[in-house]
Amino acid sequence: MKLEQRATVPAPRERVWDLVMDVPRVARCVPGMIAVEPLGDDRHRGTLRVKVGPIKLTLEGVVAIVARDPANGSATMRAEGSDGSGGGVRALLDLRLADAGAGTELRVTSDVQVLGRIGELGQFVIKRKADQLMSEFAANLAKELG
Repeated sequence: MKLEQRATVPAPRERVWDLVMDVPRVARCVPGMIAVEPLGDDRHRGTLRVKVGPIKLTLEGVVAIVARDPANGSATMRAEGSDGSGGGVRALLDLRLADAGAGTELRVTSDVQVLGRIGELGQFVIKRKADQLMSEFAANLAKELG
């Protein structure tokens, strides 16, 4: 499933870039993130609690920054998480930052595979939840950059 979310953060692109590339710090802005620990080589292990429709999940997994281009404000990340019951999420995320007036537009394009119970909910429910999480994430970034 392909997803695209956009949000504007009221801060200069360089400050937003520095924050989103600092995985332990930016993880505090992710709704439902419980813990993050570095594994080295731009890889981090984390635990995320999320409710999608009627399903509550605790996903444990790894996110890795596989490419970054600070000059263009772009990065690619790979994330994999499992819920311990055969379900989970795999995603390849392309992040792009662009100047947007007095702020920065954050655009995330994702190619997501959803496995197990959560996949049964359908794309509409999953997209709605992804949009909600992006909105909350952007608001938390704005607070963090305060």
